[in-house]
Amino acid sequence: MSSKFLVAALTLALGLTHSGLGLAAGDPPPRPGGKRAGAPASSEDVLARTVFQALVGEFALQRGDPKLGSDAWSDLAVRTRDPKVIARATEIAGFARQYDRALELSKLWIEVEPDSAKARQTQSSLLVMANRLDDLAPQLAALLEQDKPNVGGNLLHLNRMLGKVNDKKAVQSLIDKVAAPYDTLPEAHFAMAQAAANAGDNLRALIETEKSLQLRPGWETAAIARAQLQARQSPKTAIDSLDEFVDRNPSANDARLTLARLLISEKRYDESRRHFDRLIAANPDSPDVIYPVAMLALQQGDTTTGRSQLEHLLQTDFPDKNTIHFFLGQLDQEQKKPEAALAHYRQVTGGEQYVPARSRAAQILMQQGKPDEARALLRDTRGGTPAERTQLVLAESQLLREAGRHNDAYIVLDRALAAQANDAELLYEAALTAERIGKPELLETHLKHLLTLKPDHAHALNALGYSLAERNLRLPEAHDLITRALALSPEDPFIMDSLGWVLYRQGKLAESLQTLERAYRIKADPEIAAHLGEVLWTLERKDEARRILRDAAKAHPENEALTGTVKKLLP
Repeated sequence: MSSKFLVAALTLALGLTHSGLGLAAGDPPPRPGGKRAGAPASSEDVLARTVFQALVGEFALQRGDPKLGSDAWSDLAVRTRDPKVIARATEIAGFARQYDRALELSKLWIEVEPDSAKARQTQSSLLVMANRLDDLAPQLAALLEQDKPNVGGNLLHLNRMLGKVNDKKAVQSLIDKVAAPYDTLPEAHFAMAQAAANAGDNLRALIETEKSLQLRPGWETAAIARAQLQARQSPKTAIDSLDEFVDRNPSANDARLTLARLLISEKRYDESRRHFDRLIAANPDSPDVIYPVAMLALQQGDTTTGRSQLEHLLQTDFPDKNTIHFFLGQLDQEQKKPEAALAHYRQVTGGEQYVPARSRAAQILMQQGKPDEARALLRDTRGGTPAERTQLVLAESQLLREAGRHNDAYIVLDRALAAQANDAELLYEAALTAERIGKPELLETHLKHLLTLKPDHAHALNALGYSLAERNLRLPEAHDLITRALALSPEDPFIMDSLGWVLYRQGKLAESLQTLERAYRIKADPEIAAHLGEVLWTLERKDEARRILRDAAKAHPENEALTGTVKKLLP
């Protein structure tokens, strides 16, 4: 047994003896031999029994038997009526999830110590855990009354205290009842507003928030809450109300930050930038301001400001340095600074950007003519989840594909599928790579497997249908597959292109032309241009075909499919 339990039990027992459980004035005098006439037990007997029972309770808890521990302490609490014992017994009963017993003990505690705020707080917590909200109102009212100097803060704490209660309507009713006597305080109305919002009563929440602002017009927290409620129905109304608030309260930086973010969400970037510039001037070292300023600058194409703010962020206590290094690496990569980009990517050591950073670093190494180092970097990266491991495999296969090593790319994917046979991304990529190495039967195998797992996978349906159309095989089946894919993604220009191509193969030239023209209007892709040009040529509209093919070839001189069509039709 741990000595701390023995010490605790002895301390408690001796405390009880001195507090009135020992020999008291008026007790019968002791008989010869130490026994008192008429006394059932001496103070030594009481002390021994108390120590023993306390030790039994603590030993049971140490051995993982909270029920026995609770039984021992509860009996001791009832017999001694000592506040410390009752507090301990209540705590143990709550720990054992014996809420009825814990509540009875808390009532005893309040009976013994009616002015004890801790006793009432404990009972309130137990009533919450037992979901007995109807019994909670009197206790909360008493607690608020006992601590009038802090009643505002205590009112604001109510919603946090009741946060785990599932019945939000019951919580709203309770807080309305408890807060009503304090309706001259803005905190009372704000507490009612929070409860209403949690219960989905947005109109009531907005009304109570307005009342809190009428009582305290400059209350920033309430102004932000009002805007958040308004934004659910009308972002413009929320923006207008915050704009007015910050005009009247220029130093309300949290409200201004909320306003700036709302403006971003509405794509009002210039207005947002003005507020962020003011925030930066007032808070030059605040990560909460620097990060959105950097992101907004990058969004607007201001890479100079974006970079300087990201670099500044590295000198602050911003917790996610990995993300900052990733964005700086992207900037360097886009600006053709591969070594600087590599340096940033290598400093990404965890988080959501870890695998993307390693993949980009490997891409740079591949471009530098270091394929072995690039692949080693990816293979040495340990994905923490199946999704991350999949992304690493896809990154390696992409490196090999870009290097023209399609067979090696397929081997990497096939090896990964041996361990993750039902991974949709691996199956899809393996299918496309199989087609590139001239193995359409493997493409069919992978895509059919994928479609058994995800029958509504639009891209898999499209890829299988297009492969059949391209090989001029099973055209009715190809048409059915592509039509299903288009029903799932009706605005996808690449699926439209596939449909146009299978219609061409079926000799339905007018329908094919209409479909391909629509696809090309949505996306001027070189492969769509190749198909459109071929259909126009077949329809004897050769001048239009030449124009489309030449314009596309000028814009995409390295596209293999387009180059092949141009050579065939325009030798």
